[in-house]
Amino acid sequence: MKAVTLLSGGKDSFLSALIASESGMELEYALIILPEEESPMFHVPNIGNAKLVAKLLSMDIVEIRESEFDRYFAKMRDQGVKAVVSGAAASDYQHTRIQRLCSAEGMLSFSPLWRIDPYIVLNELLLRRIDAMIVSVSAEGMDEGYLGRRIDESFISDIMKVEKRFGVNPLGEGGEYESFVTGMPGRPKIRIIKANKNWSGSGGYLELSCVLEDS
Repeated sequence: MKAVTLLSGGKDSFLSALIASESGMELEYALIILPEEESPMFHVPNIGNAKLVAKLLSMDIVEIRESEFDRYFAKMRDQGVKAVVSGAAASDYQHTRIQRLCSAEGMLSFSPLWRIDPYIVLNELLLRRIDAMIVSVSAEGMDEGYLGRRIDESFISDIMKVEKRFGVNPLGEGGEYESFVTGMPGRPKIRIIKANKNWSGSGGYLELSCVLEDS
């Protein structure tokens, strides 16, 4: 089945693209959405580096503005695309919007992480040895020290405690945090050259400068 995957550079969209490919979908390209400031739908920090993450998946890319997103579904349909893959896991707004747009154009919305227990998803990242780091934080219970942290066993243990105390979504689906994938075994690796930290009040983000290295 000919498909396009929405790719932000974060853990959920990356894992969903892998699962879609393993399920037999023919991923034509990664669609990277350049968001408006403070977008409720798409990742903002480091979206400019998402094209490097697409290279980890050996995928071509297409970049569009967020304002073009709805109209682009008709174009994908005209290209013969039969399915759109997304990393939606718990956001009803995101999932419903993509489903509605796909349905209008006769396409399938494929969200393999939808309503999966978040700790199963986080542990799947570890099992696959997907290297992902936290690049944005905006939640009570998550301080400046979370920026730059790798998603590992220690992170999962800590986010479990934060969830129990403050009710955050462990996958960051409520905007509590955002991530950036830098590699996995058998693929090239993204090397962080510089990480500028921006922190204000109770939230902040890392602005990354990156290069792609051979595996």
